[in-house]
Amino acid sequence: MSGRMGLALTGATLLIAAVLLPERAEAQFGIRGGPLGVARFAVGHMIGMSRLPHSRMAVRGGRYRSAALRSQDPRGAERGQPANPYVLRAALTAQAALAGWQGGRRPQGWWRHPDGSYGWTGPVFWPFAHDDLTNAIILGDATSLSLYGYGDIYAAIFAPYAATELAAYTAPQGRRGRRVPTAETLCEASDTGGLPVDRIAAAVAPNELQRTALDELASAWTNARDIIRAACPAQAPAAAPERLALMRERLEAMIKAIDAVTAPLSKFTDLLDDEQKARLNALANERRAALASMQRKDTSKDTNKDAQAAACDADSDPRYDEKLQRQYEQLVQQQWPANDIAATLRLDETARARFEVLQDTALRTMQTLSACPAVSAATPQARLTAAKARLETMLQAVSGVTDALDDFEADLSDEQKAGFEAIGPKRGA
Repeated sequence: MSGRMGLALTGATLLIAAVLLPERAEAQFGIRGGPLGVARFAVGHMIGMSRLPHSRMAVRGGRYRSAALRSQDPRGAERGQPANPYVLRAALTAQAALAGWQGGRRPQGWWRHPDGSYGWTGPVFWPFAHDDLTNAIILGDATSLSLYGYGDIYAAIFAPYAATELAAYTAPQGRRGRRVPTAETLCEASDTGGLPVDRIAAAVAPNELQRTALDELASAWTNARDIIRAACPAQAPAAAPERLALMRERLEAMIKAIDAVTAPLSKFTDLLDDEQKARLNALANERRAALASMQRKDTSKDTNKDAQAAACDADSDPRYDEKLQRQYEQLVQQQWPANDIAATLRLDETARARFEVLQDTALRTMQTLSACPAVSAATPQARLTAAKARLETMLQAVSGVTDALDDFEADLSDEQKAGFEAIGPKRGA
């Protein structure tokens, strides 16, 4: 990881840590390890714990907190212990996601991603959205991008937060000791450094014309950040349809942000000669090598077979289909207790059939939104195309679930809708 990226992430740390990491909050809401939670909300979430950098750190959550605190300690560099950007980011999103969540005061939330971070932090969907696009397009690292999918859709349907907990994220700034960060603060942290202009310039040694094009690209990248920030929620979504609408808005903003940088990126790279293009592409190779090195260090401590490796390479295990079917059935039983929901809400046959359609529509997104990281394309333009395709696929999936949810709730009474909204917070009680 570059020093520039580490410094940028430290800036994001200071932005959120002003709220999340004073001594009292650090002691009360630090991540202290413990079980993953009663709900494992996707096949990728249940078995995707080994190929991701520092995934075992997600279980040993106490290290997140110490890493975040070390990042603010200048003596850390003197001790040769710079904060790892992935661990730091997971710490920040975990602290933010759990700050307003009562959840029986559990140290971990069930809706987190396999790397320890969270796709939903209060009312904010996809914190660090702009940063994820930068990593995927410029540095060829789509790891975080690949983690968004079914689990986040499920968390939108059955929100883990109660209404009062969500409202705390969008309440006006109060006294200095505020415990819950504002949604605006979380959205401001989405960009931890923008386009790594200095790193690109050092790699390609641009001439004057190329440097001008690079500056134009940097400006477009900043504009892309502002497009995403504009989709930050001003109010907490009160119901599942509103949360799914927020997901669509954020995804549409990310797609629009990609469109904003497409032409400037092509202009810059078209001005490079073959040797310069190779050096630009090498930035992604360096990132992949660093990730592979971290993975080897992490997996060398465990002789168990990598579960996600088997899941992402189904051909390596002839029993994969059988395992997947069992996991699917487990999801249906644990996450979608249709019989209990039908009884609690007193659903008639029509409503129950519509609920089953909602369930099946959501579960199908596990196939279209695999958590297995895709092989990174060789050029920034190709990676941009791949990132946009992933976001468009997710947007389509969210839209399909939204339609199914609208059909399900069409004839429900206000009391039934309220009962349905209460299901999510009860899961963490």
